[in-house]
Amino acid sequence: MTKRLQVILQDPEYREVQRAARSRHMSIAQWVREALQVARRREPIAGTDIKIAAVRAAVKHEFPTADIGQMLAEIESGYGWEPHS
Repeated sequence: MTKRLQVILQDPEYREVQRAARSRHMSIAQWVREALQVARRREPIAGTDIKIAAVRAAVKHEFPTADIGQMLAEIESGYGWEPHS
């Protein structure tokens, strides 16, 4: 199902959107749809409370780790670089 969205813009704003769409060889409607998709992707999916709860649950676990110098050396060796001394 599709829905219609009406947005009221001042003339200067409309001309700016029109120029942006024209420069990409798009209709204004297509440009706006794509701009909205980009904006939605930038929005956090979960609320802050959910993210904090996930971090709190994760820190309750114990995972094997190594000395930071050793870990960095192993990572760099995986890239084919010589480790820093």
